[in-house]
Amino acid sequence: MRIALLLSAWLLSAAAFAAPNDIATIDRSTWPEKLDTPTLFDVASRAEILMFASVLRASEALDEPMLKQHLGLRVVNMDAINGLRQRMWQQLLASYNFAQQSCDQDASFCFLVEDMATLREQAEKFRLSDESFYIKWAEPSRVFHSLYLDEQLRKAALWPTTSSEIDRFGDFERNGDGMHDRLFLLTFDSAANAQPDNTPWLADYLRKANMSGTFFVLGKDIQARLSDAPVASLQATYSQQCVGVQGWEYRSHSHWQDWQDSVRRSADLVKNKLPENFVPLFRPPQGQRRSDGASFFNSQGLQVALWDIDPQDGAGKLRGEQSAQRTLTLMLLWRHGVINFNSKQDAVKVAMPWLITQTAQSGIGWEDCQEAFR
Repeated sequence: MRIALLLSAWLLSAAAFAAPNDIATIDRSTWPEKLDTPTLFDVASRAEILMFASVLRASEALDEPMLKQHLGLRVVNMDAINGLRQRMWQQLLASYNFAQQSCDQDASFCFLVEDMATLREQAEKFRLSDESFYIKWAEPSRVFHSLYLDEQLRKAALWPTTSSEIDRFGDFERNGDGMHDRLFLLTFDSAANAQPDNTPWLADYLRKANMSGTFFVLGKDIQARLSDAPVASLQATYSQQCVGVQGWEYRSHSHWQDWQDSVRRSADLVKNKLPENFVPLFRPPQGQRRSDGASFFNSQGLQVALWDIDPQDGAGKLRGEQSAQRTLTLMLLWRHGVINFNSKQDAVKVAMPWLITQTAQSGIGWEDCQEAFR
């Protein structure tokens, strides 16, 4: 009965607030506390973990026909969906174990969680009373996590026919799974593209903040830049930053006959012109790549660089602060990972500084781009 009620609440909340394929966003002003100490970061983290776990638990009542209808798909890969759910539960348990280490300093959202069984139990009965200090956050958070879970389930349902960052094809592919708690890496797609391009602004901002990020570029864009300006200008733009590649053109590398040449040419060009900045990483456009690429990437000394936290700024659908608040919520949920901004969208010039400012006293860390994926 409890699961049925949870499922009904999840489906109704999603239906009431969203159309199919809506992007998960949340107004973080509904959370009543600033994240200005590591302990308060943990409090908010525990809350997001429990809310997402309750939504995930309820979603397990959806069988295959129900999932098809709910996700708007004719075919779903149930093995991939079940694999995703299992990975999510493991990540949630690890995240909660880290987050509850400060329960002796603030007991908010601290419940008995010793193993997977007790986490699932707490998720099933997670509720906030109407008198709770956090009640204004509860329903917006439930809606956010319902939509976010739908985003992930839809990608898993289409895997591997449509490849994405939802899973890896092997050890030659990396995401943020192995990163330490509270540690995040900034990455930027579509760097060095034709105007508009926020790469110079972003790189300068990071240098002034004594931070670094990984900028993924297209070979043809680097070649075009070099035809207009000397290589020293390009090197100055990326000073103290890292540069990986997205291929020669921004197109799916999953069904492109010349995908290997695309990766090889762009990597050789960047390595030659930006030797101090080059990192041997390939970020597949839209996450789409072939499942049989291991031998090629190993022979080239490259790794496929995926991501864990998507600000959803690439299509220009979210304003800067919306993108930032989405990103912060996912940082609280997963507690580590690779963030994937888009450098050609102006939203990043609002989102990234907002995110860095909001978390400045929260005890998180930003990974050095040269140390990532090693």
